[in-house]
Amino acid sequence: MATASSVIEIPVSADQVWQLVGGFNSLPDWLPLIAKSEPSEGGRVRHLQTADGGVVVERLQTFDNVARTYSYTIVQSPFPVSAYLATLQVEALSDASAKVTWSSVFTPAAGTTDAAAEELFNGVYSGGLEALRANFPD
Repeated sequence: MATASSVIEIPVSADQVWQLVGGFNSLPDWLPLIAKSEPSEGGRVRHLQTADGGVVVERLQTFDNVARTYSYTIVQSPFPVSAYLATLQVEALSDASAKVTWSSVFTPAAGTTDAAAEELFNGVYSGGLEALRANFPD
């Protein structure tokens, strides 16, 4: 199994960050890579359209509003991986500071190295968290 992870500190309360990212269908609100998200199956599945026209379908696996975290799997995507499970978590560092962690475990597809797949998702997560951080200017 390969892994990817990115962490960022944001200078606002964890509740403020979770208000923006905590909705499973809220990716277009903060992630420029995602142009559109359409929920189905009562909000447990999201059909994402990427900025370049790609399609990704993800299924919510766990959701904990109190702990400010959710996990999801990829049902369909152009990414060279399988058995993908990702988690997005927002933790309070103080009343005015939050730590956001986006991480995953997955199996690279045949012909794709662990390193190449890890680099792909590390880039998605770090770029995504930087975009999230930009929503909360100092």
